Amino acid sequence: MRYNISVIDDNAADTEYISALVARWAKESGHTARILTFLSAEAFLFRYEEEKDFDILLLDIEMGEMNGVDLAKKIRLKNDAVQIVFITGYPDFIAQGYEVDALHYLIKPVSYEKLYAVLQKAAVHLEKAEKRLRVTYDHSTEFVPFSRILYVEAQKQYVLIHTFDEMYRMKRSFSKILEELDEFFYKCQRSFCVNLSHVTRIKNNSVVLKNGEEIPISRGMAERIGKEMIRLF
Repeated sequence: MRYNISVIDDNAADTEYISALVARWAKESGHTARILTFLSAEAFLFRYEEEKDFDILLLDIEMGEMNGVDLAKKIRLKNDAVQIVFITGYPDFIAQGYEVDALHYLIKPVSYEKLYAVLQKAAVHLEKAEKRLRVTYDHSTEFVPFSRILYVEAQKQYVLIHTFDEMYRMKRSFSKILEELDEFFYKCQRSFCVNLSHVTRIKNNSVVLKNGEEIPISRGMAERIGKEMIRLF
């Protein structure tokens, strides 16, 4: 597996040390890690605005104006998938992390053995986590759970991601989006791909979704969709 991992600590020596341990873990466990380091919470947030696909955050708690707990709270507002690990020299701060569903706490100085165990645990959690689609729109990025997506629609050079409560419009190749989705998403027509988990009825020329919407399907597609649903469910 490939993971995007961020080390955030206002002590440059600690940042370098932790990064080296993470690189060693990746090599020994057979993973690939892209490791980015930041010397402040503010510096990380600046990067996070443009790039939200971090899998694991290793956060120092005691930093400058914004501490690690406050940073984690901001991240958790829209991202409940990222694995957060606090690193601190002060055990008294540990209780604060329960508010942000922290995976673990490591007390400085961090040993390789303890960090290895925590990263292995994070990797297991990430593998079990629900798959999500990275959606970029209006200079923002969200990770939308597959289970929330009703269908995907091609619209010229854009792709529309329809969910139960929102519609995201982004400039992306329809075929590339379909490659990222799992087997429950079925291309039923040239411009439409439906999530079979949300299909309640199959008609000759359309499928009906749980929210009542009807999505057109190609001629002869009804039987194929029915067989696929039997196979999956």
